[in-house]
Amino acid sequence: MLWGMHHHDGPLARLRQGHETLVLDLLRRHGPLTRAGLGTHTGLSRTTLSDIVGGLVAGGAVVTATPAPATGRRGRPVETLSLNPAAGQAVGIDFARRAVHVAAVNVAHEVVGSAGEPHPAGLPWEQRVAIAERLVGGLAGGGIGLGSLTGIGAGVVGPVGPPGEPDGSPGGTGTVRALLGAAFGVPVLVDNNTRLAALAESVWGSATGSRDVLYLRLSHGVGGGLVVGGALHGGAYGLSGELGHITVDPAGAPCDCGGRGCLETVASIGAVLEAHRAAGGRAADVAEFTAAATAGEEAALGVLRTVGGHVGTVLAAVCNAVGPGVVVVGGELAGAGALLLTPVEEALAAHVLPLARSRLDLRRAALGEYGGALGGIALVLQASPLLSHYPHRTPTRPDGEDTP
Repeated sequence: MLWGMHHHDGPLARLRQGHETLVLDLLRRHGPLTRAGLGTHTGLSRTTLSDIVGGLVAGGAVVTATPAPATGRRGRPVETLSLNPAAGQAVGIDFARRAVHVAAVNVAHEVVGSAGEPHPAGLPWEQRVAIAERLVGGLAGGGIGLGSLTGIGAGVVGPVGPPGEPDGSPGGTGTVRALLGAAFGVPVLVDNNTRLAALAESVWGSATGSRDVLYLRLSHGVGGGLVVGGALHGGAYGLSGELGHITVDPAGAPCDCGGRGCLETVASIGAVLEAHRAAGGRAADVAEFTAAATAGEEAALGVLRTVGGHVGTVLAAVCNAVGPGVVVVGGELAGAGALLLTPVEEALAAHVLPLARSRLDLRRAALGEYGGALGGIALVLQASPLLSHYPHRTPTRPDGEDTP
């Protein structure tokens, strides 16, 4: 009996079906939860929730786990509930400017494996997808079963609009969807890779558990992402998160977007290295620049103070507009740690609304180069039922009518 549900279709059966769907969707979105956590999210009584969970466990859709007792702690560990890992897997692929990164996660939110490979800039999409296919095939020692693959989330550079509409990503996302669909034979979702990194940080990274997150990545380009109410915000035209093109100096250097003095012209890797050389430094790449700053070189530290000030000012403006609870800074330049984040925090505190100063939490990204790929998986987990044996249905109201 599917989900342990009744075969008849009366009002009570439809109500139970709605409750089961609600529980499955919460576990799909958030990963393992305790019964108390499920009760908080669903608002169901303990008796009703116990009955629903019992049916889902008996039907194989949900599994239970009890962590090992922690040393020195009293009481029994709290049991958690999660989707059955054997029910399916999702793959995330990040098509960065110069590399392909892949990751796979089962529906219980457990990472099965990850891999990456650099490539020359401008590589044709056919070759990039071939790299992704080979990397996915090698995950978990070749143990990724494509028969249990339920969806792929892919990240690309640039604006991404709805399926079928033109966009600014390299080659167009239609090309990516078509090539990945042909290679893997499953539904494909595509979004901007920096936005996906924002979503990943809210699910698995430094902002886990936070529903309103602002993310900024400082890399060869500068971009961001916004998670609102636990969901990724894409914007009407796929342009949300273009924080790198907020002006910090109207008389500054020209930007690739056509503007002048954008944050990207001062906070991207190329701009930072150029400023370092202008100040007398000799770093050839981010690693050497970070090493120089860590060693106390004043030229590198001065650049980080300037960049941090610009970044914090931009973040404060965005925070004043959208009101996130957590701000995450990632990308290669975030490898400088407190040497960058301290001036960012100082500028953020100086420009954000006084009421928000004590409430904002600035954190460094935790997922590194695999953030975009993991964000692709999170996109699939949020947008797709994933469980082919447990089809997604519209939840019902207590009166038995479908919710709008």
